[in-house]
Amino acid sequence: MENFERFTSLIAEINHSIRKLKTEIMSEFDLRSTHLYCLYYLFRDGSLTAKELCDMCAEDKALMSRTIKQLEERGYVERSSKKRYRAALTLTDEGRAVAARAAEYTNLYFMSTREGISDADREVLYRSLNLINDRLAELCDKYE
Repeated sequence: MENFERFTSLIAEINHSIRKLKTEIMSEFDLRSTHLYCLYYLFRDGSLTAKELCDMCAEDKALMSRTIKQLEERGYVERSSKKRYRAALTLTDEGRAVAARAAEYTNLYFMSTREGISDADREVLYRSLNLINDRLAELCDKYE
């Protein structure tokens, strides 16, 4: 039980810290932390549908629809057609500027977390987290 408590506590604390940093990054643009991943993936990939963003951001449709709508209202995102969920979404010039600035902050924070961890240790960490994630997903699938 001690390992379970340690693992879940650490994951919860890491998630809390990430959420806090995302909020801090996006506060400069008067946006929420949920907007960060949308901007990031659109910046990285150029064009995605709302469904693709949902999958990449691991968010539900309702939250993603609100997030996209807010980004559209701000003039950061535009749709290729009137189709709400299947239309390709792209960043506007202003959206690209905001995403680039947010990416600078994100990279700066992420690079600071690498201090003191060797490349080999980092690979073991990611491999282990992927295995844990896969096994938990398998268990969850059994209950759906």
